Amino acid sequence: MGTIPCVDADEDTVLLRRWRDGDRLSGDRLFQRHFHGVFRFFRNKTDESAAEELTQSTFLAVLNAAERFAGRSSFRTYVFSIARNQLLMHLRKRYSHGKVMDFGSISVAELGVSPSEVLVGRQEQRLLLRALRHVPIAMQIVVELYYWEGLSTAEVAEVLEVAPGTVRSRLARARERISEEIERLAGDAAVAQSTVEGFETWARKLRDANT
Repeated sequence: MGTIPCVDADEDTVLLRRWRDGDRLSGDRLFQRHFHGVFRFFRNKTDESAAEELTQSTFLAVLNAAERFAGRSSFRTYVFSIARNQLLMHLRKRYSHGKVMDFGSISVAELGVSPSEVLVGRQEQRLLLRALRHVPIAMQIVVELYYWEGLSTAEVAEVLEVAPGTVRSRLARARERISEEIERLAGDAAVAQSTVEGFETWARKLRDANT
């Protein structure tokens, strides 16, 4: 899926410890290092205002729970675990209306969420973005963590608190479901075919457009 910007995990740990001890500059540095990934995570599933608020609340939660980060996993895995929890709480609060919300079956599009528009030039990118928003949120999350954020299956498994094998099977099912949505949403069969066949290329370009 292309090269994800390298971030020194040891430095993240040091920055978090210093931030926890009151060094605000270290907190600012940590925020800057991981802002784009966290904001991108929210931006495709919420509106612009909510994405900004959730990004802030995620880093506040990171600080409040800093003592629980033992460094056994990467900081990126840790921060995306918190971001996922923040997202699901937000969606339940705003859209559940007191009912049980099944993120394995409901999509952003079905909830009526209006995510921020991403300026992309190719039809394939626009089509893939629409398809992502029409698959169940749980599928959207696993695909974006793996293809956009470059997390390994083991790291995604830590975020989702499941086995790596479960992540691999979920990715396979998600790719199938996204391909179905692409074919359903496409107005041009050739564009649909190009999007499905070049999935990883278009996913990478969407990630870059969201940066």
